[in-house]
Amino acid sequence: MDTVEQFHNSPLILVTGCTGYIGGRLLKALEADHRRIRCLARHPEFLQARVQPGTEVVAADCLDRSTLPAALDGVDTAYYLVHSMGSALKFAEQDRIAAQNFAEAARESGVRRIIYLGGLGEVSPSLSSHLRSRQEVGEILRQSGSLVIEFRASIVIGSGSLSFEMIRALVQRLPVMICPRWVSVKAQPIAIEDVVEYLVQSLDLPFGESQIFEIGGADQVSYGDIMREYARKCGLRRTMISLPFLTPRLSSLWLGLVTPIYARVGRKLIDSLRNPTLVKNQSALYAFHIRPRGLKEAIERAACSEDQEFAETRWSDALSSAGVQRSWGGVRLRTRIVDSRTVEVSVPPQLAFQPIRRIGGFNGWYFANFLWRIRGFLDLLVGGVGMRRGRRDPDALTVGETVDFWRVQTFEPDRRLRLQAEMKLPGRAWLEFEVVGDSLHSTIRQTAVFDPRGLSGLLYWYALYPVHQWIFSGMLRRIAAESTRGMKLAQA
Repeated sequence: MDTVEQFHNSPLILVTGCTGYIGGRLLKALEADHRRIRCLARHPEFLQARVQPGTEVVAADCLDRSTLPAALDGVDTAYYLVHSMGSALKFAEQDRIAAQNFAEAARESGVRRIIYLGGLGEVSPSLSSHLRSRQEVGEILRQSGSLVIEFRASIVIGSGSLSFEMIRALVQRLPVMICPRWVSVKAQPIAIEDVVEYLVQSLDLPFGESQIFEIGGADQVSYGDIMREYARKCGLRRTMISLPFLTPRLSSLWLGLVTPIYARVGRKLIDSLRNPTLVKNQSALYAFHIRPRGLKEAIERAACSEDQEFAETRWSDALSSAGVQRSWGGVRLRTRIVDSRTVEVSVPPQLAFQPIRRIGGFNGWYFANFLWRIRGFLDLLVGGVGMRRGRRDPDALTVGETVDFWRVQTFEPDRRLRLQAEMKLPGRAWLEFEVVGDSLHSTIRQTAVFDPRGLSGLLYWYALYPVHQWIFSGMLRRIAAESTRGMKLAQA
């Protein structure tokens, strides 16, 4: 049997929630493992471009019972990663209806195994409505008659995780934090890589009956401890003052002001954070070949993972998929601020990219060069590298070499140049140029990205934004003019 035939004869796996944080990571892991996958999505057009060839995408909605039989037809194992936390309606009722629809359709379709990720928390009258709903979903799925593997997890540490993004935003933006009671509540945070590994391994383990596994990392810590560890990783000093009278409603409104989390989501999230989420049953450590990471390693891996994702990002795609327009001060994408602009030129990409390839050194920066020299001098005064390094070759670039106080991070001839700043800054900065077009026309996109370190980084960016906007806009105009001049010289 050849590889293609073997793939088509392998068990079909259905993954719900592929556009979400956990589901998206799981999908990549399953594709890397060469599994036969079908993705269920309410809007398949948003997902189609992100899956690999061979991965099927079907339109269905767990709140619409009639759409599920076709999606579950022929499915051996289904991942249920659906929740309604972001809904403005009664999320517990929506979760209940969705789970009941899915359980009934799975029973009728003969689904052998359902794998579900819920929330960790000891059953008690004080259990939050969010965690109670997550555990109720597991009970409903077990009524399907399929073998159900339910994982109950504490806070997930990973770039993009809702709880972790909330913690990160608070640490980045507030030198002094007024902390409600939930900041001292104990949790057992788990790295996203470990969560995905549990989900993947549960496909093949020979369970004879439904199981509930509590999963968590190696450390039991408070949310305040997580904040302090993240601050240590970023080199930030943070003061935390506890106040017992901040209610979930007041805390959620506060979160809505200082973090990217909507107040209604923040209220549900905080409502669940007031409950300890600690592993009481250690059976997962014996059933799976996984030894979860500790908090320090999980945070370091989250930062490394984000940097890797960033290095692979094309900002033209990222800004388009985010559905946002450029505004004063730039667009916030997670912790980073992105300021992007484009210009159209009537030249092919090779000529449009030519002045970009020659930027810096003796060629200068095309606009306000005296300000670039002043910036270099100020950098030298505070112990930075300044502008003295220049560049190795006035016409050629390679990844890793220096261009004044920048270093080439990405270089694709005639298409893309990304520079990472090495001057002294309260954060990290990048400057990127992308060129796309045909034999007659090109679009040049210039993108400045800043990852501020704490409040000082934010103040630096917004205080200098008018100057940066003037310099970068002028630079892009001059690059466009230089490429047009190059076209005229080539035609002469």
